[in-house]
Amino acid sequence: MGVLDGVSYLQEGQGEDLVFLHGYLACKESFAYQLTYFSKFFRVTAFDFPGMGKSEPLTSPWSVGEYAEHARAVLAALGVGRARLVAHSFGGRVALKLLSESPDLFERALLTGCAGVPPRRGFSYTLRVKAYRAVKKVAPRFAEKRFGSPEYRTLSLVMRESYKKIVNEDLTPCLCGIQVPVLYVFGDKDTATPPYMAEILHENTAASGLVYMKGCSHFCFCERPDEFNAIAREFLL
Repeated sequence: MGVLDGVSYLQEGQGEDLVFLHGYLACKESFAYQLTYFSKFFRVTAFDFPGMGKSEPLTSPWSVGEYAEHARAVLAALGVGRARLVAHSFGGRVALKLLSESPDLFERALLTGCAGVPPRRGFSYTLRVKAYRAVKKVAPRFAEKRFGSPEYRTLSLVMRESYKKIVNEDLTPCLCGIQVPVLYVFGDKDTATPPYMAEILHENTAASGLVYMKGCSHFCFCERPDEFNAIAREFLL
């Protein structure tokens, strides 16, 4: 465990490099089952994104691209290159950027509950957005409290602006630029990144596979760690 320029990280084990990128508002320890297991076979590296976990808070709103640029710098400073990758949810957003923009950084990637595909919006959502915008003009503080998601309402002002940048970016254009093997692992009961998103990711990533873990939600790697680790080991080793 260490701190590098305000970023909390851990690096343990020996051998080829395996990197873990956690989900939004989570931390490196969310991969506790995987870090312990895979440190037997790899040198594992995991760090907390700025504004999350034990890393320093953001001082300005970041986009996915800025998180990806920062991740590149952290991995370079830690001596990690041409690694394997496991990423979850928001970490998957960052991974899609890195895989498409830095093809030599990773050999292969397992992305679980990967975000980045725009959600399907219904008529009720459209009405809610219009109501939010109307209320915000006259009572901005009330609008933020009344219409924001529970996750959104917990955020600082800087993180709220960052969150807006992150969730509003469609990352599917990155898929055509990915040149390495990718395995998408999703829970078939995932409501945060539903199966239709997994299908879009898989269909538009050239060298990819898709595995559903039955009965699992957005955190299949925590719900059934042994099963997840077996799937990951077969792909990564």
